[in-house]
Amino acid sequence: MSAATLLSRVLGYGRDMVIAFYLGATGLSDAFFVSFRIPNLLRELLAEGSMASAFVPVLSKRQHSQGPQEANRLVQVVLGFVLVAVGLLCLLGIALAPLAVAAVAPGFLDEPEKFSLAVLLTRVMFPFLLLVSLSSVLMGALNTRGVFFLPALAPALLNAVVITSVLVLAPGMPNPALAAAVGITLGGLAQVLLQCPSALRRGYSLRPLWQPAHPGLREIGLLVLPAVFAMAAGQLNVVVSSVLASFLPEGSITYLFYAFRLVHFPIGVFGVAMAVAALPTLSRHAAGRDFAALREDFSFSLRVLLFLSIPAMAGLIALRVPIVSTLFYRGRFDWAATQGTADALLLYALGVWAMVGLRLLNAAFYALGDTRSPVRGAAASVGANLALSLLLMGPLGYKGLALAGALAATVNFTLLGRMLIRRLQGLRWGAMLGSALKSLLASALMALAAVLLASRGPWGLAGHGPQKALWLTVCVALSIGIYALVCYLLRSEELHYIIKRFKERRQ
Repeated sequence: MSAATLLSRVLGYGRDMVIAFYLGATGLSDAFFVSFRIPNLLRELLAEGSMASAFVPVLSKRQHSQGPQEANRLVQVVLGFVLVAVGLLCLLGIALAPLAVAAVAPGFLDEPEKFSLAVLLTRVMFPFLLLVSLSSVLMGALNTRGVFFLPALAPALLNAVVITSVLVLAPGMPNPALAAAVGITLGGLAQVLLQCPSALRRGYSLRPLWQPAHPGLREIGLLVLPAVFAMAAGQLNVVVSSVLASFLPEGSITYLFYAFRLVHFPIGVFGVAMAVAALPTLSRHAAGRDFAALREDFSFSLRVLLFLSIPAMAGLIALRVPIVSTLFYRGRFDWAATQGTADALLLYALGVWAMVGLRLLNAAFYALGDTRSPVRGAAASVGANLALSLLLMGPLGYKGLALAGALAATVNFTLLGRMLIRRLQGLRWGAMLGSALKSLLASALMALAAVLLASRGPWGLAGHGPQKALWLTVCVALSIGIYALVCYLLRSEELHYIIKRFKERRQ
């Protein structure tokens, strides 16, 4: 799964590079990203998030208690329900696309051409929601039978199809954004087709059944609702930024989109991985009422996350222009767009440590059986993001929206941290503070070295991809070495722990 996820991330940046080449940071790209955000937001709420939290546990329990035949029937029932319910939602979305675009990007109403294009692209991409929902059902079914690698490849295939579609179709189209939209929908279809043969080999029947009163479906529904509400609160920040950015100058939405994509790399690699790894252990401690062990393991896990995320934050800030230039500065994505995206990345990156840490904080609450606290934290984050965005977008423009997102994540982290301290009756904050200060010092020295190393790079030139990639790789590698050396001299416990684990793995 890690290998497949890494491949998906790499192809995802390849997809962004190709789209940036053909669309730049223009009205075309703004319209595309707004249009894609509508079905993609529903995907995160209704498909992948709900399948992870509800479908797999119910299917696993039914397979264990009633056998594979009943598990297979539940898969058929869920497929039938998704086809009908999500299919109707897609038809509704296609019919009401003008209202959806007006709600997400009201600023487009003053630009009829951009608004019409966004409506067209939304209609082309809305079937993606149904296809990715079916793919999520198949993914959950295969995971229950112990198949992980192939389903994890599905997002990578989506990115590969989008890249191919844009490269093949865009040169012959008057509007290259339409090629990207077609690629999104075809990529969703490819995700479904990839998993069908494996599901059939595992004994699943893919013939949908319409049984809305099926008890397993009701059980899934009861588990899905809290997860949807929790995720909806967090996703509202994305919607708020899109709505407000639509009133800003052309390119603002694109700058924010690409910058947020880059910030999500350390969140996925560090935050999600640590949360997944720590959740079973924290859950065992919570079930056994061993809160001392839970406090100890959570505290150390958070220290490791800060050890990794603070230098990631510093690296994104110090190398923001080289990173954006290497990935995107070509074709219609010009130097002004490169600088605009780099400015947004600088301010988003200030919240990386909080965004990463939030994954672990949420995992701790889930281990304790507390699903309300993460919702409260997310709701507070939405309120803070809205207030700060309105306050900062006037003087700072799109940069104010990026800064508001970083500060809102900090508010969420602080609030959940205080609630967890009360719940666990204290944490090892002294050790965490000492570790964080060491990481900050090492990261500051690393960032200074990174700026000096990158100062003579060809970042202001369009293209030159291989040369930039080599130079950036050297800068990143040397920066990591400097950070590790300073942490070693400071006797960082987290560094010694990581070295020890690597040595154990090699034995």
